[in-house]
Amino acid sequence: MSLRGIGQWIDQRLAVGKIFEATAGHHIPASSASWFYVFGSGTLLCFILQIVTGICLALIYVPSPDQAYQSLEYLNYEQPLGWFVRAIHYWGSNFMLALMTIHMIQVFLFGAYKYPRELTWLFGCVLFLATLGAAFTGQVMRFDQDAYWGLGIGVSILGRLPLIGPEMVHGLLGGPIIGGEALSRFFTLHVFVIPGLLIGVIVLHLRGVLTQGINEFPVAGKGVDPATYDAEYKALVERDGVRFAPDGIDKDVLFAAFVLLAIFLCAIFLGPKGPNGPPDPTFIHTAPRPDFYFLSLFSVLALLPPYIETAIILYVLPVFVVILFAIPFIAGTGEKHPSRRPGAVVGVVVVMTILATLAWLGTYSPWSPHMNAWSGVPTPIAMVKGRSPLELQGAALLQAKQCRNCHSLDGEGGLRGPDLTTVATRLTKDQMIRQVLQGGGNMPAYRKHLKPSEVTALVSFLETLHPTGEPASRNSAAANP
Repeated sequence: MSLRGIGQWIDQRLAVGKIFEATAGHHIPASSASWFYVFGSGTLLCFILQIVTGICLALIYVPSPDQAYQSLEYLNYEQPLGWFVRAIHYWGSNFMLALMTIHMIQVFLFGAYKYPRELTWLFGCVLFLATLGAAFTGQVMRFDQDAYWGLGIGVSILGRLPLIGPEMVHGLLGGPIIGGEALSRFFTLHVFVIPGLLIGVIVLHLRGVLTQGINEFPVAGKGVDPATYDAEYKALVERDGVRFAPDGIDKDVLFAAFVLLAIFLCAIFLGPKGPNGPPDPTFIHTAPRPDFYFLSLFSVLALLPPYIETAIILYVLPVFVVILFAIPFIAGTGEKHPSRRPGAVVGVVVVMTILATLAWLGTYSPWSPHMNAWSGVPTPIAMVKGRSPLELQGAALLQAKQCRNCHSLDGEGGLRGPDLTTVATRLTKDQMIRQVLQGGGNMPAYRKHLKPSEVTALVSFLETLHPTGEPASRNSAAANP
C-alpha cells in the first residue's frame, strides 16, 4: 500500500482532514494575517515549551524541603544540560507572560473583545490570571531565599481577606507554617492543577476563536452593531478570506522562530534563575526579590506606608480584576479603531507606564522588612533594668536573633511587625509561645530555630513589656473555669 493509500485509510477512520479544515484550515479575514496578530500564537508556543521543559525538570526535582534546593543544585551543576533546561523553563515563563500581556493589549486596542467575542476575552483574562499563578508557584519551586520570603509575603496578602483569608492560607500551606506540606501543595498546583486549568481554558479560548472568528483589522468609522455584525463578518470572510493554514500562518511561524531563538539565547547567555541560597527565616542578610512580573506589586508594598497596604490588597487589586472582566459588558459595541477610542489608548499608556515604573523601582527599592533595622539599636535600658536573669537572657536573644529586624522597641527598629513595647498587654503567655513557634501573618515560624529554653527565656522577657501599673494579659478562661 502506498503512503497516499495509508493516509487515506487513516483519514477515513479519524477524519483528520475534516478536523484540519474545522481548525487550522478555517478561513479568516485577509486583514487578520498581520504582524499585529502573532502574539497569541507566540504565547501558545511558550506554553507548549513550558510543558515540555516542565516534564523534564519534574523527572529530577524532589518536592521536599530538605531536597528541593539540592535537586536544583544537581540540575545546575551535575545533570547534563540540566542548567539549560532550567534556563529555558525560566525564560519561557517570562516570555509567555510578556507576550500574553502584549496580546491582551492588542486585543483591547483593536476592540476584539466586543460583540460577539465577549467570552473569548473572558477566557483570556482567566488564562492571564492562571499564568500569573503558575509563575508564582514556579518561583516557590526554587525554595530558596527568594521563594521562602516571597511565599511568606504572598500568604500574608491572602490572609488579609476577610472571613476566608486565614482558612485559605491554612489550606495552601497545609498548616500554620511554611514547610513540607506547603511545598508539596505548591508543587501539585504548579505541575498538575494550574497546567490542567490552562489547557482546559485554552481549549475554550480557541473554541471561541474558531466559532466567532478572528477579529478583522479595525477600520476607523466602522463600529460594531450586534444586529448586523454577524452578516457583515460572514460576507467579509467569503469575499476576501484566506485559510489560516497555510495562507495566513506565515507570519506566526516566523515570529515563533524568533521567540524560540530569543528564549534559547537568553538561556545560553543569562542562564537559569537561582537558587539563591537555602531557605532560612533566621538569615536576615539577604535581599530577596520576586521575578519581574511581580516587581510592580513588590515595589508598591515596599515603598508605600504599611497602613496603605491592606487597602491596596483588599480593594484596589480586586477592583482592577473586576474591571478587566467587565470590559466587554461596559463597551461591547461601537468603534473598534484605536484612533476613535482615545480614552482606551491613554488608559493603556498610563497603566503600562505606571507598571513599568514600579517594576523599575522594584529592582532596587528597599525590601521590607528593613534588614539592618536591628544593628546598632540597643534595647532601651528601662526595659532591662530590674529584670531577672531569665528575662535578661530573653532580652539578649531578642537582639541576637535579630528580631529587631521586624519589630521595634520604644519606636526604634523594624516596622514590618508590631511594636513590642506593650506586647504583654495584647498577648497572653500562651499566645506569645504559639506566635514564636508557629509564626503567622508576615512572621515566619521559629520552632526549628529556637531551643525550648530559648523560647522560655524570650517569652519571659516579652511578658515584662507592659506599661507600669497596667497588668499583663491573662487567659480569662483559666481565671474563670
